[in-house]
Amino acid sequence: MRLEGEIAVVSGAAGGIGAAICRLFAAEGASVAALDLVEPADGDIRIACDLANDAAIADAAGRIGGTLGAPTIVVHAGAATEHAGTLASSPAAFARIYDVNVGGALRLTQAFAPAMQAAGCGAFVFVSSINAGRATPGLAAYAASKGGLETFMKTFALEVAPDGVRANCVAPASIDTAMLRESFDRQADPSAARAANILRHPIGRLGTVEEVARLILFLASDEASWITGAVYPIDGGAGLTRR
Repeated sequence: MRLEGEIAVVSGAAGGIGAAICRLFAAEGASVAALDLVEPADGDIRIACDLANDAAIADAAGRIGGTLGAPTIVVHAGAATEHAGTLASSPAAFARIYDVNVGGALRLTQAFAPAMQAAGCGAFVFVSSINAGRATPGLAAYAASKGGLETFMKTFALEVAPDGVRANCVAPASIDTAMLRESFDRQADPSAARAANILRHPIGRLGTVEEVARLILFLASDEASWITGAVYPIDGGAGLTRR
């Protein structure tokens, strides 16, 4: 039980990756507070919460503290996106996506890091994307926000390291989730779109939510106690080439 006695907060817990994290953390002994825009199906406490809303995060933090205690792990897997290129994306959409993906990370750190600093331990893991470091036509706002998230993480990690608190990112490529399948379905030939996407990954398949969850488990656990400020790709080799 690698997380025995830990209290974990997971945002985006109703999505594929977030739900997999909740299930794995629970199986490894953690008490899990699950957050998402709609109430998640997994977790010891399940809260519908808008990551872009200050009051909603403050309310969730109060409920979590009163029910489970002070969290020792926070995973920010929640994200918003828009399928639009730079010239087609609206400033309002850009602002909303940034406010969820990066602003949500800020709100979660401000809500939960001080107690970790006082205790002298704790871990944050932020779910970024391969798109943070690559030109990504059609995902202008999403890619920009993930680049911002990685820079945010590095600054935060440096600031809290003296207090024993760690922060890292994982950067997945194409993970077989409902969101990814919906993006294929928007194409004229969904099967061809899926096949073309798979070809971008040298290992020759899409990743799974369980694989991402296992990497996050490692980074959240004491096994990664000397790792902070890092971005871990989980991409089937896609970062090695651009097919």
